[in-house]
Amino acid sequence: MATDDHMIPPPAQRQMANRAGATTVEVPGSRAVYVSDPKAVADLIKQAATTVGKN
Repeated sequence: MATDDHMIPPPAQRQMANRAGATTVEVPGSRAVYVSDPKAVADLIKQAATTVGKN
């Protein structure tokens, strides 16, 4: 979740993620968090890939 997103407020993001049963990570940044913090995005992708591989 991009905590500084002004298009979809973080509380709305949290609500949608909870409703979907999603695992979330909060990262300070704008909607384009993949640009402002690419390491956080890459780490999350690696974590997801590792988790899926174990199931």
